[in-house]
Amino acid sequence: MTTARLDPDIVARLVGDAVTAPSMHNAQPWKFVFRRADDVMEVHGDAERAMTRADPHHRALHLGCAAALFNLRVSAARHGLRARVHLLPDDSQPWLLATAAIGGVPGEDQELAALHTALRRRHTSRFPFSDEPVPDALLDGLRSAARWEGCRLTVAGDWHLDTLLGLVRDAEHREDIDPLVRAETAAWVSPAHATSGERRDGMPAEVFGPRSSAGSSAVRDFGRDRSMADRGWAVFEERPQLALLGTPTDTRADWLRAGQALERVLLQATADGLATSMTSQPLEWPELRWTARDPLDAMGHVQMVLRLGYGPQGPGTPRRPVADVLEIRD
Repeated sequence: MTTARLDPDIVARLVGDAVTAPSMHNAQPWKFVFRRADDVMEVHGDAERAMTRADPHHRALHLGCAAALFNLRVSAARHGLRARVHLLPDDSQPWLLATAAIGGVPGEDQELAALHTALRRRHTSRFPFSDEPVPDALLDGLRSAARWEGCRLTVAGDWHLDTLLGLVRDAEHREDIDPLVRAETAAWVSPAHATSGERRDGMPAEVFGPRSSAGSSAVRDFGRDRSMADRGWAVFEERPQLALLGTPTDTRADWLRAGQALERVLLQATADGLATSMTSQPLEWPELRWTARDPLDAMGHVQMVLRLGYGPQGPGTPRRPVADVLEIRD
């Protein structure tokens, strides 16, 4: 039997970094099991935190868990370790999404370690961005970050941007008239501030951002159905800078690669001084998701739409305690 090299404190730190990842409605749909016998971390999806209406095939759940997996890789590198990942290791356990054998010398993973400082600075910003364009050099770096994880990132041109903004409006209308979707979203939204309640997941009031004074924007409005006198109004950018992250095919393994690419792009953007948010509304409707892709681009399937720019980082969302999501087995 292999002698375990990691003590529980290090394991808890790795998971504490992992769970800073974004997830749909901040549901945090992950569980971690650390096997001390062989220093392997298992990453499981949590079926009880799945969105059965907006994410019936669990694509978004896979993205969130994979983003947490990428953070685990970053944290391991920061601690002088390497996480060797195996996606979907056991067909008989569909909720076991990945394993990561942790140990050894990080070597080429030093580039991952450099992203560690961005882990806790990365927050989704639902505030207006300036009209200052993101320099091509930074966009090239984000494209490279996606390629590192086997994915593709493209920036929407003028006509494609108009299409995407139209899809956002269409998705919002569909949500407005679907009581099941609205109820599901409402279950993860809290009108209270995170500091005033005990809830450690979901969307507290301080992350809603201001209302758009010009109608629909590329930012999901989690407070649309709630009256909040102190929330305020603001003018959002008329032509947001949107980038699409995609994969050639659309398998579960693709979703897990895309989730890791998503987090790598987000962390690199944060390190570069950019603010980010995700515009996933059109991707939650199958009939709209296909339309989101650029037919002139080689990207086969859009996995996420990102909003990039310069503006406030936005407040952090609450996180479940490590003890609630981590099990250590001998």
